[in-house]
Amino acid sequence: NLTARREHRWVGCSDTHAAERELFQMGWLPPSPDGIAMCQDCGVESHTSEEDGEMKDTMIGVDLAKRVFQLHGASMVGEVKFRKKLSREQFRAFMAAQPAALVVFEACGTASYWAREMEALGHEVKLIAPQYVRPFVKRQKNDAADAEAIVIAARQPEMRFVAPKTAAQQAKAVLFRGRERLVHQRTELVNALRAVLYEYGHVFPVGFCHVKRIAAVVEDPDCDLPALVIAECQDLLAQIAEKTERIDAKTKTLKALAAGTDTARRLQTMPGVGPLTALAVEAFAPDMAHFKSGRDFAAWLGLVPRQHSTGGKARLGRISKAGQSDIRRLLIIGAMTRIMGRARHKIPAESWIGRMLARKPKMLVGIALANRMARQIWAMLTKNEDYRDPSLATA
Repeated sequence: NLTARREHRWVGCSDTHAAERELFQMGWLPPSPDGIAMCQDCGVESHTSEEDGEMKDTMIGVDLAKRVFQLHGASMVGEVKFRKKLSREQFRAFMAAQPAALVVFEACGTASYWAREMEALGHEVKLIAPQYVRPFVKRQKNDAADAEAIVIAARQPEMRFVAPKTAAQQAKAVLFRGRERLVHQRTELVNALRAVLYEYGHVFPVGFCHVKRIAAVVEDPDCDLPALVIAECQDLLAQIAEKTERIDAKTKTLKALAAGTDTARRLQTMPGVGPLTALAVEAFAPDMAHFKSGRDFAAWLGLVPRQHSTGGKARLGRISKAGQSDIRRLLIIGAMTRIMGRARHKIPAESWIGRMLARKPKMLVGIALANRMARQIWAMLTKNEDYRDPSLATA
């Protein structure tokens, strides 16, 4: 049993720790975290890696930066081994000379890159979200305190870690974010054009779809706008056309990438999920094995109510919006396409969506449907199955 195994760890320990041994036998010492066991002979029993079973007895917390890296090395029970401040080149050489250890980073822009580099050197790597590290910073905020806080946070048995991204995932994410950046820039240009025309009495609704109407007004020979304003509006229209051309090119590339992977093809069998949504799930979401259930995946996306419960009373508010915003936004957009316009007339009144639409606002139903779609995506990817309509499955 667990007690017998833990008592066996005390065999051979020095007499200086007899008092702590008595405390353990009396049940006063707390249970050790997963993968960390107490052995007072050497200060720590080895940390076992789940991947290769290699025994590790050192945890190294690294506060990443552009040029200067702060390291905090400690045993698995917190005994400090070293503190170092290294440059990029020194950090790489130092880690190459170190025996296999557990290396912990804060999740940031370069964390996935350094995670791959450390794994190539034989280390085990874990990433922690910065908001989970902040409570463990002691007093003043500096690099040394941050590195120490990373180690303390990683030692917590209930700590949640971030899955490092692969190079292929990051490449798809860069392309996806590049398209999003162009869309934002085009929206900015359209709003600037609308603002200029608004000052001269021409009012146009919000949306890119009205650009043709704006262009017709600007190019009208009988337009009452000054020549300088017409020239500026034509320049804005040219920039909008150039941005649109680049957006279309990136969209074509993204669709080609989505068509080339089995995961994206499987996801697109679900109504409301297109190539961009499927590629976003591939690029930004970790392996679904990291989530115990579909609800955990939906919570990771921020599609669950924010809780403010106390005294046994459940108080639920708006969705938390905590997590991956790109997938959440695309799922909500896809859900709204299933309940808006002509699609609504195809929804059976006795179905779950039909009953929800009969008593709830459309936006609330859309978010609830996005939550269900997230849970269905988890099921599809964990079972390696295409989408199956729940209404047909129960019929």
